[in-house]
Amino acid sequence: MSILHAITLSRRTLPAFAAEGIFWGAFASYTPQLKDSIGADDGTWGLVLLVSAIGSISAMWFAPRFDARLGRMAMAVACLWIGLAFQLPMWTTSLVLFTAAMLLAGSSAGLLDVVMNARLSAIEAKTGRSLMNLNHATFSFAYGSSALFAGLLRDAGTAPQTTFGLLGALALLLAAAARQRELPPRAPGAPEPPRRISLPPVAYWGGAIVLIGFLCEQATEAWSALHIERTLGGGAAEGAIGPAMLGFTMCVGRLGGQFATARVSEARLTTLAALVSASGAALAALAPTPPVAYLGFGVLGLGLSVICPMVFALVGRLSAPEQRPAVISRAAVIGYSGFFIGPPFLGALSEAAGLRAAFLAVALLLALAPLLLIPLRTAAKTAEATAAAR
Repeated sequence: MSILHAITLSRRTLPAFAAEGIFWGAFASYTPQLKDSIGADDGTWGLVLLVSAIGSISAMWFAPRFDARLGRMAMAVACLWIGLAFQLPMWTTSLVLFTAAMLLAGSSAGLLDVVMNARLSAIEAKTGRSLMNLNHATFSFAYGSSALFAGLLRDAGTAPQTTFGLLGALALLLAAAARQRELPPRAPGAPEPPRRISLPPVAYWGGAIVLIGFLCEQATEAWSALHIERTLGGGAAEGAIGPAMLGFTMCVGRLGGQFATARVSEARLTTLAALVSASGAALAALAPTPPVAYLGFGVLGLGLSVICPMVFALVGRLSAPEQRPAVISRAAVIGYSGFFIGPPFLGALSEAAGLRAAFLAVALLLALAPLLLIPLRTAAKTAEATAAAR
């Protein structure tokens, strides 16, 4: 499948992935300034991010019902919500108000994440094409570009309110592009999605792997700029290169993964990616200078890039169509627990032993991730054998 054909199939979901990327990228670059503005130490900042993760997870629980109720407008509305919610933390220096605002920002990101991944999984199932890597590459490119753009603005003294205001205007355009004209609205009287549904084990095994991937991705997004500026003595622009490097290399890795899936199974590619990303995290942790840290974050991004999209694709492929939104939602909820666990864990570890130890812990987790792939590999082989027997 050509990349242009993949873009055509993803023309409604790509803007949604970009919308999420631009806000998290800018937030990563402004992290040192925002952290200082509310007077938070590492442990407190970790708790702030924990609250944001709680918002994400809470929103994910009702995302399938939100998706079903709004129909073709769901992604557009979710894009508008994230564009609004990320404005709120920029307008306060109160720790309490900032934390409350991050709860709303996190909820907007969690809602959009489930809706766009569920819609994309449905397109994959309908067309038989692998599109996850392309769409997640778009998130990474948007994240990296936004991180670099915001870092330059921050270095020039631009207030976060101005930067995020510009991104909010861009979110309006992305929301318009994300409206799914070809998806019919929910028919009057159509049954509501069941409140309780029995999900297959792949939702939970997949969620556990996504948990590690999201934990490590969030760790790098949230702490890489601080690691470069504080541990290695870099400036604001140098610090912004850390998350930008992650975003750009994840974009490259995911585009490569888009083509690799034609030759390599999702499970095998995920195993290799976990080991590569573990080596990158270790290099960043032990880096003596910012350029070496950039290299480490780059290798980390290349490996980390395909873990979550590949697992989402595998989980979606192994799920029945009527269960797919709920399965993706459950895997995402479990996965976003990485955001729930990661910030306080890394904050506490940084308080006790420094950010080098925190990134070494990231490397260890990634090295252990392939063990969780064993049940998914077994389920995939069973599904292939069943399909071949028909």
